Amino acid sequence: MTEKSAIIIGAGVAGLSTGIYAQMNGYKTQIFEMGIKPGGLCTTWERKGYYIDGCLHWLVGSSPKSSYYHMWQEVGALKDKNVIDMECFNRYETADGKSVTIYSDIDRLAAHFKEIAPEDSAFIDEFSAAVRFFSELDLPADKAPELYSPLDGLKMMTRMAPYMREFKKWGKLSIKEFAGRFQNPLLRESWLLFWPPEFSSVFILMTLGWLHTKNAGYVIGGSLELALNMEKRYCELGGKVNYKSGVEKILVENGRAVGIKLTNGSEYKADYIISAADGHATIWEMLEGKFMDQTVEKYYEMPLFKPLVFIGLGVKRTFTDLPQMVSGLIIPLEKAITIDNKEHKHLNVRIYNFDPSFAPEGKTTLEVMFESDFAYWQELSQDTARYKAEKERIAAAVVSALNKRFPGFSKQLEMWDVATPVTFYRYTGNWQGSCEGFLMTPDNMMLQMKKTLPGLDNFYMAGQWVMPGGGLPSGLISGNHVVQVLCKRDKRKFKVTTA
Repeated sequence: MTEKSAIIIGAGVAGLSTGIYAQMNGYKTQIFEMGIKPGGLCTTWERKGYYIDGCLHWLVGSSPKSSYYHMWQEVGALKDKNVIDMECFNRYETADGKSVTIYSDIDRLAAHFKEIAPEDSAFIDEFSAAVRFFSELDLPADKAPELYSPLDGLKMMTRMAPYMREFKKWGKLSIKEFAGRFQNPLLRESWLLFWPPEFSSVFILMTLGWLHTKNAGYVIGGSLELALNMEKRYCELGGKVNYKSGVEKILVENGRAVGIKLTNGSEYKADYIISAADGHATIWEMLEGKFMDQTVEKYYEMPLFKPLVFIGLGVKRTFTDLPQMVSGLIIPLEKAITIDNKEHKHLNVRIYNFDPSFAPEGKTTLEVMFESDFAYWQELSQDTARYKAEKERIAAAVVSALNKRFPGFSKQLEMWDVATPVTFYRYTGNWQGSCEGFLMTPDNMMLQMKKTLPGLDNFYMAGQWVMPGGGLPSGLISGNHVVQVLCKRDKRKFKVTTA
């Protein structure tokens, strides 16, 4: 078999997945990464002995019954890792002492909702039945859609047929519309705080189904540990990661991608070029906008996950009185926190009382996130003093709010750190600082995006910019699928091994 080579741009989950599967199938690969460590957006950083996680909340495919689980095993992500399943997704507390909790167990969730709103019992039963229904669905990921034969398509239609009615019913319903189905104002208000209003409701029902079946657990150690496991797997298979190696340009000759040029001017050649980097930067900067059509342009008109202001906090106290929550605790603010002229009237705080590795004994890491605007922070960052002052102002407002919910919090504070959309852009190059790419909406939830560009041969893309909805599974699956396409092209039998 003739050895073929591939250059992969980006050492995030998508780039590592691509590299791992390519190495398994006899390709000689190397990854070029602009940063100094693996993971890309899937990362963790340390401040004063506390660890802050910029990505992992739950991992779809944490159950051995899931097809995704076997893929995570193939890339080595879960090797020697403990996975825990939490009691709750999140909880909303009101100023007058009421609360709404999204329990992981759907029966408990339904009972809790009915206790709050017996008038909504019929709708609660309706969506709870949908959650149970979707909990039995194992989304197909074993074969790249590009390789489906007519028979494969028929098999897929047969497999998915029982679910299509529910997909259509809930897929067209946004979170805002879903919330409007509740008669009870507390359930209506809380539902809109739990999820982005533009989201397709089917994604949320599937997430609740995964939580119910313990297929959306948390990996102890967080994002970077998962990424380091994948890097180790890749290197053991013979791959090489080049850090501090930002790619400036993808080299093209006669309509074929033939190599890359780094920001330091050095050039590297390979049979295939695969970008697992930011999609917008790849198409408009590395390829200078020369390989696109109306379809590609429309992709980048889709709504994005909003950029985030990300506050990490370290306190000398524990929170054993609170349940372990996947997403966090939402509390009302006596005084709204204003960021770029937008008032935030609630605080969503994630409390790491479930991961002892994130803080010294007797202490806890917390994280707070606000949606924000990239352009605002980009402009502000041009003035270092103003940029720093704004971060300090926001951190102080968050600490003050948490001090009201947790008396003594401000005196127990030992660490704070603020990352902005500009921070995420600086470290990953992600367009508009968006952490998860294209938002999954009723309009794009079934969209199959191409992993190639018009007029460019020997080039492929992987990652969250070719799969709406973002998240870690998009990186894992798209990397696997790209290599399947390569193997088909080179008449190789696609094969996998387990770490």
